Amino acid sequence: MSVHDRSGIAGARRVVVKVGSSSISGDNHHRIESIVDALAAAHARGTQVVLVSSGAIATALPLLNLAGRPSDLATQQAAAAVGQNVLMWRYQTTLERYGLLAGQVLLTAGDLENAAHRANARRAVDRLLGLGVLPIVNENDTVATHEIRFGDNDRLAALVAELIGADALILLSDIASLYTRPPSEPGAEAIHTVPFGDDLTRFEFGSVVVNSVGTGGAATKASAARLAAASGIGVLVTSADLVEQALAGEDIGTWFAPNPETPPRTGTTPLPAVGSA
Repeated sequence: MSVHDRSGIAGARRVVVKVGSSSISGDNHHRIESIVDALAAAHARGTQVVLVSSGAIATALPLLNLAGRPSDLATQQAAAAVGQNVLMWRYQTTLERYGLLAGQVLLTAGDLENAAHRANARRAVDRLLGLGVLPIVNENDTVATHEIRFGDNDRLAALVAELIGADALILLSDIASLYTRPPSEPGAEAIHTVPFGDDLTRFEFGSVVVNSVGTGGAATKASAARLAAASGIGVLVTSADLVEQALAGEDIGTWFAPNPETPPRTGTTPLPAVGSA
């Protein structure tokens, strides 16, 4: 069942954690270690964790001598193919300290729109979790097109959380919480809690940020948080530097309260066999 406030995250059965490109690529790639440390600690407490990780394209930029995120689809796809391999290696190398394995799960928007693909994706993640493996999910950028994409991995994380019946979703950002307006502007105040059903019109999140390594921003996180909350999943938005505190249920970040009338699926209901492996 979904947790009703931050404190419940520490004892949650199943949690999805999303981290963005800027938090784990370039000079920040060392953060992978602290993120894995926190995920391993939650795993040791008995929490099943799914990590949705951006960063494939960003990781490949210096390796391919690219100055910034490519604008053409073919180069994006090529960079994703190279970067995803290196990104998974970095995660697995760090996980080995805890005797844990990572399992790569690459999805497209079409996979979650197709009933058979959804069932197979859910079954695969359920089985990975049952085997004690850390599923690491990303958009399959090598085959995705501009027309058919999740748009950002915040939305992907919300959809994955709903798919597997997560108890909570943690969206990691570059700042400790969302603000009533861009934090650089006068009068900006940190948002502690967003009640379910709040229309957010009094807040000024600004437009989506597209930087040299990824896409996202406060607006996409708020949108994804509302999507997950509508499915009965509580959402915490906070900094990647505070992932340990977030998973420990500390009073940090911005909490989006879940819909009390729409509990998420448990993620344990047997699914009929669909297709082949």
